Amino acid sequence: MFEAVESRVSFPELERRILQFWRERRIFERSVEERPAQRLFVLYEGPPTANASPGVHHVLSRVFKDVIPRYKTMQGYRCPRKAGWDTHGLPVELEIERELGLSSKAQIEAYGVAAFNERCRQSVFRYVKEWDQLTERIGFWVDTEHPYITLENAYIETCWWVIKQLWDRGLVYQGYRVTPHCPRCGTSLSSHEVALGYADTDDPSVYVKFKVAEETLQRNAERCGGASSLPTYLLAWTTTPWTLPGNTALAVAPDADYSVLEGEADRLIVASALVEAVVTDERVEVARVKGSAIADAQRGLRYEPLFNPHQFGVERRRFQGPDLVVQGPDMGLTYPVIGADFVSLVEGSGVVHVAPSFGEVDFEAGAALGLDLVRDYVDLQGVVQGGYPFAGRFVKEADGLIIEGLKERGRLYRSERLSHSYPFCWRCHTPLLYYAKPSWYIKTTARKERLIAGNEAISWYPEHIKRGRFGDWLANNVDWAVSRERYWGTPLPVWRCASCGAWECVGGLAELATKEGLQGLTEDLDLHRPYVDEVSFSCGRCGGEMRRCPEVLDAWFDSGAMPVAQWHYPFENEELFDRHFPADYICEAVDQTRGWFYTLHALSVLLFDRPCFRNVICLGHILDAQGEKMSKSRGNVVEPWQILEGQGADALRWYLLTASPAGMARRFSAELVGEAQRRFLLTLWNVYSFFVTYATIDRFDPRQGEEAACESELDRWVISELNLLVDGVTGAFEGYNPTEAGRKIAAFVDELSNWYVRRSRRRFWKSESDADKLSAYHTLYRCLVTLCHLLAPLTPFVAEEMYRNLVLGVYPDGAESVHLAPFPVADLSLVDERLSQDVALAMKVSSMGRAARSQAGIKVRQPLEKVVVWARSGGEREGLMRVRQQVIEELNVKGLELAPDEEGLLSPDSPLSAVAEGGYVVAVPRDVPPHLADEGLAREIVHRVQTMRKQAGFDIADYIQTSYRGGERVERVMAAHADYIRQETLSRELVPGVFEEGAYVQGHRIDGEEVELGVRRVPAAG
Repeated sequence: MFEAVESRVSFPELERRILQFWRERRIFERSVEERPAQRLFVLYEGPPTANASPGVHHVLSRVFKDVIPRYKTMQGYRCPRKAGWDTHGLPVELEIERELGLSSKAQIEAYGVAAFNERCRQSVFRYVKEWDQLTERIGFWVDTEHPYITLENAYIETCWWVIKQLWDRGLVYQGYRVTPHCPRCGTSLSSHEVALGYADTDDPSVYVKFKVAEETLQRNAERCGGASSLPTYLLAWTTTPWTLPGNTALAVAPDADYSVLEGEADRLIVASALVEAVVTDERVEVARVKGSAIADAQRGLRYEPLFNPHQFGVERRRFQGPDLVVQGPDMGLTYPVIGADFVSLVEGSGVVHVAPSFGEVDFEAGAALGLDLVRDYVDLQGVVQGGYPFAGRFVKEADGLIIEGLKERGRLYRSERLSHSYPFCWRCHTPLLYYAKPSWYIKTTARKERLIAGNEAISWYPEHIKRGRFGDWLANNVDWAVSRERYWGTPLPVWRCASCGAWECVGGLAELATKEGLQGLTEDLDLHRPYVDEVSFSCGRCGGEMRRCPEVLDAWFDSGAMPVAQWHYPFENEELFDRHFPADYICEAVDQTRGWFYTLHALSVLLFDRPCFRNVICLGHILDAQGEKMSKSRGNVVEPWQILEGQGADALRWYLLTASPAGMARRFSAELVGEAQRRFLLTLWNVYSFFVTYATIDRFDPRQGEEAACESELDRWVISELNLLVDGVTGAFEGYNPTEAGRKIAAFVDELSNWYVRRSRRRFWKSESDADKLSAYHTLYRCLVTLCHLLAPLTPFVAEEMYRNLVLGVYPDGAESVHLAPFPVADLSLVDERLSQDVALAMKVSSMGRAARSQAGIKVRQPLEKVVVWARSGGEREGLMRVRQQVIEELNVKGLELAPDEEGLLSPDSPLSAVAEGGYVVAVPRDVPPHLADEGLAREIVHRVQTMRKQAGFDIADYIQTSYRGGERVERVMAAHADYIRQETLSRELVPGVFEEGAYVQGHRIDGEEVELGVRRVPAAG
């Protein structure tokens, strides 16, 4: 009937057997094929990059992705899961640069773009086998045989179609503006990429004196404290000294007061509200003036540049409408003071240094007010150019030289260090520079309201992400800088005429093939650089040559386009796309709110005016055992294979799923996984092993007496709890909360083991009623079979193992796998809420009673006269009397009494040991009378004999002969309790003083008595 179950189980070995079974019987494939095609549940798999080994954090997301489709499959849905590989972008390029020893774009181009991209192509599949092995080993069911791959021509062509759709709707443009630029990678980053790379850093904090031009000072003498021979300076604050050569304006708050402070050598102009925080020397306020007066375009102040660009051989441009016009040399150059609402009166000096080349707000002010722009002194590698004393240095390295030069010139007022958050490149960790240059943008701001409205239709888990992290991101949306000045990526499908400057966007190969004067398009053309760069055609406006713009697309664009590109839509598979859009479910870590989650949502709303996923679980991060973020540099990364080979995939899955709610960070270590295994999986396995062992001994057949009613109150209680569990777990899964589902199962298994099975042990092998024993078997069998099904999405291996033994061993015509079987349905008519409350009360009182025993130093095996209970509620006192027999048995006492009040129980003079908690007091006697002490000794002897049976290797059903030797009390106890001892230990006889040959003998000291015991196997009766 049932195969034997080893109590000592190796979960990794068990899982390898199950994996082989799944492969041979195509269980995953059948779980999709055998469900109705019209009842789809769609998972979008966020594509990982396979150019590095997978880590524990990848296991986390893959386990959460796996759980919900497994559950939905058992609910009758067809759940196709198409794997994907993210193969483009900077992560791949940086890896190849390291391998080749390259450190700049110039070196890449010298090496050869074709050769470099070929190395990139080869590298992206370097670890695919390892990823596939891990995916299978953890039980993540996903179709890796037919993945979408972002580097394939078909995928790229759909990306071109997406860009063309947005182009035709006026949502793609090239703009000259400040973008976050990585000087190491030589390319712009999008706002969501910038959000991934902030880190605390230590930067200069300097207060710099900008000299007011003499002619404007004379014009404003009355406002500024009257005529003076002392020079006057505007005091500005910055944490980026390297941008000071790009300064072309100073900004003040128009409505704020500014103080003119006179010292021994000069006058300073500072925001009045910040004087106390900023000014460190002795000065007298000689005037106070409004910021609007200082910034008056006609009569306000102007100042001399710290670094006149013409002096250092650098061009100066000026905003004139949409254009930037080069300005001629002007050695008497002065710059304006402007009024601006971005000036802070909380930090700094109230005077803001404006460099339109290197700040987004600065650039906007420059464009609006027609300011000058000085950019070319810093190249795209972040190195200072021109004739500056600090030329040839990376900008951050130039800071110190600039500060020292300002000090020598008397222009440095204060210099300190400041720790603050600064954006770094999320891939190479180089500090980003905000740099004015042309880039291609998707105008997401034009659909901002639709993006926000679309988010309202999505169910987020945890819910606060919806209007918090993700909602805030949408509310503060900026246009998506989608172009990258790199090599290995989807080429931007935009061609430009070299003659007239006309632009043309191409939406696919068929469209490209229709162009007049087409050159370079072959049937097998690789759509990557440099091959696609060789394709040209004639300009429709002037007949000139159209050449492709050199940029490639943001790799996040590739992954965000996967709903359409995975099917090569709209060029084929239109029906497949329609059936699989939108997704029912996606899942990734919380950083993807500004990554994949955002790009998916943005492209879907822009293309189809609707979101492309309905439900999303947003995961917290993995931390080490001390709560630190895992990283290779810290050396605290845990390799998943050591866990899988040690504790197994189910233990790893169980810990990741239940340790913390999905949105919270979770600590991780092998020890924590081991603890989860011991507390849950081994508890479950012990109950399963117990059932199979006794069911085999008694030849229990679940098909016989299936309709028998549960006569036992204990059986009715656990069946009630089981149906409540099924209802609760179903609700948790429907609410995309596998953590709650797992925790409910864990609580039930704990009660099943430590209450139901422990209290039912005698029924399985010593019950005086065959009907009672049969009821116990049917009840426990039902619980275990239901648990198999409930656990299948969470711990698929152990669920399969138990199912194959418990179900297929009895019903061979049933579903071949638990993962092909239906999910349980709760029968709420079997729920007895009053019984549940009463048993919960019995558990509570029993727990407190054990604590009272422990407080008195009395073991539970020692019988006591009574337990005395006081309960605040009359209803609870009634309930307690209904379950008093359970409490009596649990606490090994002869009776239960209700106390009229709590005072006497808690008195220091009471002969009782009492514990009080939450409206209850439970007390037991401190003294043990002699007759109960003897009964306690008998129970201790039974315990020792049972332990010796195991140590001697006896089978659980073996009968034995027990020999003993001890003092007068031992002799008395063995005689008085002989029937009890024989029954409990399966002893045919108790023999005093004789230890026959072959007996297993041990000496013990029990309750102050020296006892020698021997056990020997004897034939069964009859």
